[in-house]
Amino acid sequence: MINKIIEYSLHNRLIIIAASALLLIAGIYTASKMEVDVFPDLTAPTVVVLTEAHGMAPEEVEKLVTLQIETAVNGAANVRRVRSSSAAGISIVWIEFEWGTDIFKARQIVSEKLTTIAEKLPLGVGNPTLAPQSSIMGEIMLISLSSDSTSPMDLRTIADWNIRPRLLATGGVSQVMVIGGEYKQYQILASPQKMKHYNISLNELLKAGKECNQNASGGFMNEFGNEYIIKGVGRTNNVEEIGNAVIKVAANVPIKIADVAEVKIGGAVPKIGDGSLRASPAIIMTVAKQPGANTLELTEKIDTTIAEIAKTLPSDIKINTKIFRQADFIQASISNIKKALMEGSVFVVIIMFLFLMNFRTTIISIVAIPLSLIVSIITLKILGLTINTMSLGGMAIAIGSLVDDAIIDVENVFKRLKENAQKSSEERKNSLVIVYDASKEVRSSILNATLIIIVAFIPLFFLGGMEGRMLQPLGISFIVSLFASLIVAVTLTPVLCSFMLTNDKMLLQQAKGSWTERWLLRYYDFALRNVMRIKKPVLGTSVVLLIVSIFLLFGLGRSFLPEFNEGTLTISAVSMPGISLEESNKIGNRIETILLSVPEISVTSRRTGRSELDEHAQGVNAAEIDVPFLLTGRSKDAFMKDVREKLSAVSEANITIGQPIGHRIDHMLSGTRANIAIKLFGTDLSQMFSLANQIQRSIEGIEGLVDISVEQQIEIPQVQIKAKRNMLAKYGISIGQFTEFIDVALAGEKVSQVFESDKSFDLVSRFNDENRGKIENIRNVLIDTNINPDQHQQFKIQNSKFNIQNSVTLCG
Repeated sequence: MINKIIEYSLHNRLIIIAASALLLIAGIYTASKMEVDVFPDLTAPTVVVLTEAHGMAPEEVEKLVTLQIETAVNGAANVRRVRSSSAAGISIVWIEFEWGTDIFKARQIVSEKLTTIAEKLPLGVGNPTLAPQSSIMGEIMLISLSSDSTSPMDLRTIADWNIRPRLLATGGVSQVMVIGGEYKQYQILASPQKMKHYNISLNELLKAGKECNQNASGGFMNEFGNEYIIKGVGRTNNVEEIGNAVIKVAANVPIKIADVAEVKIGGAVPKIGDGSLRASPAIIMTVAKQPGANTLELTEKIDTTIAEIAKTLPSDIKINTKIFRQADFIQASISNIKKALMEGSVFVVIIMFLFLMNFRTTIISIVAIPLSLIVSIITLKILGLTINTMSLGGMAIAIGSLVDDAIIDVENVFKRLKENAQKSSEERKNSLVIVYDASKEVRSSILNATLIIIVAFIPLFFLGGMEGRMLQPLGISFIVSLFASLIVAVTLTPVLCSFMLTNDKMLLQQAKGSWTERWLLRYYDFALRNVMRIKKPVLGTSVVLLIVSIFLLFGLGRSFLPEFNEGTLTISAVSMPGISLEESNKIGNRIETILLSVPEISVTSRRTGRSELDEHAQGVNAAEIDVPFLLTGRSKDAFMKDVREKLSAVSEANITIGQPIGHRIDHMLSGTRANIAIKLFGTDLSQMFSLANQIQRSIEGIEGLVDISVEQQIEIPQVQIKAKRNMLAKYGISIGQFTEFIDVALAGEKVSQVFESDKSFDLVSRFNDENRGKIENIRNVLIDTNINPDQHQQFKIQNSKFNIQNSVTLCG
């Protein structure tokens, strides 16, 4: 068959050349349009379910919400793993499907399962919602928003309502998560003392809050030949007008919301996260891309969008898009591999010319490189893969092998043509016949050598999971480019030889071979004769070297991936669970200040806790600090040593130093922020914590281990209000009324929405800080009773002997 291919190519030379040129053009166009990424998508098809559980403690969220969702989706088609995280007020469930599952089918399966548990979830729990489709590697950019004069609330409003919608409208953006600043909220802060004075119950106040901000339709009216829409306008964004809304009329005296509560605009509480830039308050926005989106093109679009938005913002607001950009690392990585490809190609050209001493043979052989790589790129496109460090790495490995087939063919054809040129005119054969015979002569060698190398890479396709996803593009690009070089060697190479190597004058001039060839043959003959005289020592030395190499191989360190140099550090700082956001911010600011004292670091950004839309249930005791750095006068090792030494002064938090992409890969591999994680399972938290510290002391001396820390799993203080049911019965209060009172009065309840142009903000009703900010205040909170239907009575929780105690809950 190969003989027929060679014969067809030589009889249709112009067709082969034209087809090769078209293939080259098509490949270059395809490469320019392909998605470029740092790695293949390493995330298994995953659906994330977010469920808001307003006011619930973590253990309640786990039992009443998370467990129900996990039970529903476990065992669904193609589900291979279900993970979850329950925090105060939110449940997050990750459902991972088998590799190759269509993500839209997976989302449909989860949606169908969630419909079966709608009735099982407690009242007040929001509907389970599927998070936008993205991956842990999809976080492509961090953007900061800071100002010296604009208030944190206005800054957050600009981020939420001016910047975020514009970014989400950019094609390819999956999600934009905003953290930091003050989330604007209209608040009705009630005073139970005033409510008692005016005989106003909490339910009456809530009803007034809901009704004070509504519009109504009055139908239509026809007059003077026109149709008019009748609309009752009750909505307002004026706090005074909200405060002037009447709750009820008592003794012909109207009682307004402002009589029993303060109506104001304030920041939403409790805050679940905060952000900073260079140790100063700031808004941090995390941009995630959609699967399949081109990171480089999307980053350019985002930069353009941000530049347009910046023109419309107040002059004091500064936008920083250089904190973390996955595109920068991709460009650096791809640039390095392209450089390696170019350098490899140049070295191949130099070596070939030195050996062949002929520009024509060198050019014919080199043509195999671009054509083979182009075929590999087109194949990647057809298979739905991207250009990334792994696929380009496979091409870089193949560079030296791509010209092997062509060189074998060219060298043999050149030799036979030189021999034919030295014959008399009567004995000479047609040059096409010589080219065909010479190519046919080495076809077995070309085919066998290529197939042997290809077979060596076949095991890569039997790897499963993340390893398979990582290395298979490398194997595909290597094998396809190598196979393409074989096709080039039996088609285009003979054709080019027939055009470029048939000049008799040139053939006669190089009939004796190049100087390099003659010199190497002379010394190779000498070396070979001497080696054959000492066979046993040579074989013995080879065996010894083999044994030593095997011994050294098993002594080498092993890692899934080498350490990258991304130019940015991701520092995780986890302090004691249970501390407040304010204290966590102080620790974070101290860490940032220390980092800014390092000469190579000019900017830091910190995200403490989580944003409202974040699928990572991170407590306010945990912070991630992104630190771009630029090495100047010292090595990276010296820089990292300096950073670790300075951060060792911070004893209030466990600090782990990584890099953005490496950090995310570690999270996928171990489920933690570290390269190596040792997990203990059990029911006794204290004993596990003690064992973990023993393990830490045991491994601290191991060479190569840094940033060793034990996750601080301790008992978190919790205030519980336990009602005595006999007292509830005495005053006619049901358990439902009691728990609803605690939820509304202390946590707050959204009663309406206030609109400002195209923006909307929650109108929330709760008790003021004087009646809920401290345990003693809670003891004195007044609760409505039902002992007299005509008159609302209230009494103190403490006086009715409701238990307020300090208790603990376990944070896992």
